[in-house]
Amino acid sequence: MRKKIGIGFVIVIAMTLGSSAAALAATKSTQINVKGSHGEILTVSRTVIAPGTAIRVVGQRFDETIGIYLAFCVLPKKGELPTPCGGGINKEAVGDSSYWISSNPPPYGIGVAQEFAPGGRFSYIMHISPVIGKIDCRKIRCAITIRADHTRDTDRAYDMFVPIKFK
Repeated sequence: MRKKIGIGFVIVIAMTLGSSAAALAATKSTQINVKGSHGEILTVSRTVIAPGTAIRVVGQRFDETIGIYLAFCVLPKKGELPTPCGGGINKEAVGDSSYWISSNPPPYGIGVAQEFAPGGRFSYIMHISPVIGKIDCRKIRCAITIRADHTRDTDRAYDMFVPIKFK
């Protein structure tokens, strides 16, 4: 009897440790870091999610003199503006599916745009839906996107994309 309990205990511990290791590995493998053309670093906590899952998006080393939008958008063709986006261009500072980040916004953006932290840093939690308007991101490729804000609308040099898949 003692031998059976010992073996059963070892199996349960091994399964628990194996499950924990697999969960940790899955978590690590879904986080992604993307480096921008100016040395910026964008980190997205998960790239495969269930609808409504919280995603942490962290930026470092962004140019604080360039305003940006952080949003969930349809993945554009190379050189094109990311659009449409969930939450749209967030000029009202409402919701958590898009953010306007600028340390020097135009006068109408003061109090609306979120300032960069020192060193060009930011950290936001985003809740994103698999649907942007009439577009289903389970069928069309969509991504967490960074782009220069509307004061530099045609400047694609700051674009960054992290594709997201829905379970």
